Amino acid sequence: MAIAIALILLVIGTVLFHFLSPWWFTPIASNWQMMDDTVHVTFWVTGIVFVAVNLFLAYAVIRYRHRAGGEKAHYEPENKKLEWWLTIVTSVGIAAMLAPGLSVWAKFVTVPDEAAEVEVLGQQWNWSYRLPGKDEALGKTDIRFVSIDNPFGMDPGDQAGQDDVLVASPELHLPLDKPVKMLLRSKDVNHQFAVPQFRVKMDVVPGMVTYFWLTPTRTGSFDALCEQLCGMAHFAMRGRVVVDEQKDYDTWLAAQPTFSKTQAELTGNAETGKTLFATCTTCHGAQAEGNRELNAPKLSGQGKWYLAQQLRDFRNGVRGTHENDIYGKQMAPFAAMLADDTAIRDVVEYIASLEEARPPASVLGDPERGKTLYATCANCHGTQGQGIWATNAPRLANMSDWYMQRQMQNFREGIRGKHPQDFRGAQMASMAKVLADEKAISDVLDYVHTL
Repeated sequence: MAIAIALILLVIGTVLFHFLSPWWFTPIASNWQMMDDTVHVTFWVTGIVFVAVNLFLAYAVIRYRHRAGGEKAHYEPENKKLEWWLTIVTSVGIAAMLAPGLSVWAKFVTVPDEAAEVEVLGQQWNWSYRLPGKDEALGKTDIRFVSIDNPFGMDPGDQAGQDDVLVASPELHLPLDKPVKMLLRSKDVNHQFAVPQFRVKMDVVPGMVTYFWLTPTRTGSFDALCEQLCGMAHFAMRGRVVVDEQKDYDTWLAAQPTFSKTQAELTGNAETGKTLFATCTTCHGAQAEGNRELNAPKLSGQGKWYLAQQLRDFRNGVRGTHENDIYGKQMAPFAAMLADDTAIRDVVEYIASLEEARPPASVLGDPERGKTLYATCANCHGTQGQGIWATNAPRLANMSDWYMQRQMQNFREGIRGKHPQDFRGAQMASMAKVLADEKAISDVLDYVHTL
């Protein structure tokens, strides 16, 4: 009897929880209302079966419970009439769930002729995007061409790709009420691109291009997620899709670089950079060796791509604007003295030419314990702390440990990584919490100093 009561309460509680629950679909922002309708059909079919089966079980437990001197169970191994009924009812239920889904899927991959194309490129643990240029055609790509200077793997010999628009940021903009075909490509492992408000998701598979289409129906900013377990930082692989009015979209698009422009701006002028760096020497030193007394970290030996990225972030207000980032606020106006990306490239090129010295250890801990804790960090920063551009992870080995200690604390406390455009900082803020306390940070940094 207790089992029967438990089954009845389970049914009542489940139904009440569903209808009274505050968790439901996010407001839809695309043309795929059919996705919601299909889920609703599935819910009603499975919900009715769940209620019917469990109430029948409760009825059977009560009706056929043991009674002293009661009827004995009748063994009937086959009942063709019952089996036919069960087969028919089950088939109807399965068809009711599958048919709408197949119909929606057919429409999901049948792209309208007028749809524009956008390529989504997935990698551990970042999204980037590519759009056709004025010729309205995407150029050829090949994984063989992927490098630090050509992260999209563009074929340099294909003229159709020279005007392709490259969006290195995880933020993509789309125009309102215009259909768009999303082409999905991976550089490493399986990912899955999903935007819940659009009701779209699709696997991103190495070696092939998958696709779907949608029409954004309201302006706003929507999270882009990876919903395929793709590695250590899978949970932090987030992007953003912003739907704009046409005028705002055109403004954003015009500010994005083409492939030919990125290739023309690969190398800076070290001689020009030497002049620009003269101001920086006051804090960072003549050889960019860093100065702890002036809160200036070592720059020499750091990856050029990372130095350029951070200078742009300071200049654009992505870093150095948090009220508690005292030293970041000091750096921001100096970065603003570099007038444009050309100046940044020149300074970085000069820093790369400087002779590198090994800084002394100033953060002491337990390096053996730190070696164990560093195993997580190695997934991005490399086993020798050398830094890996593909995972947006800077070099750690032979850099200022006191500076890294402060930045870890800033990430953990939300001082760094909170700006809406600091996607890479937000990832690091999540990963920094893997280290439970200051001792763990000290242990890791003491181990890093041995690399």
